[in-house]
Amino acid sequence: QVRLVESGGGLVQPGGSLTLSCAASGGILRITDMNWYRQAPGKEREWVAKIERSSTQTYADFVKGRFSISRDNAKKIMTLQMDSLNSEDTAVYYCNANVLPLGPGSWRYYWGQGTQVTVSS
Repeated sequence: QVRLVESGGGLVQPGGSLTLSCAASGGILRITDMNWYRQAPGKEREWVAKIERSSTQTYADFVKGRFSISRDNAKKIMTLQMDSLNSEDTAVYYCNANVLPLGPGSWRYYWGQGTQVTVSS
């Protein structure tokens, strides 16, 4: 069974940095694009960044220049380096990936359970 597990969340002061990781496991044949989303209290979930299998990256305007997404295809790990954090970055961050599973099944997007990031002094 395909699983995505995020880690690295926590409490950080404004202006600080944090690195999130997402590890994919289970019966995976191939992963194409991987994404980070976030959801702040009382708000809709929003897309943050995307990385293609080729490592092409795209970012939401509100994180450009501050966040950096990367991946290791062999290890099936994606990371999000977050710098210059501010209170508006406080949210639960979710990993999302387009996965082709081993055995029966077709391409579909999977979600992790989320990791909390809190930016506060």
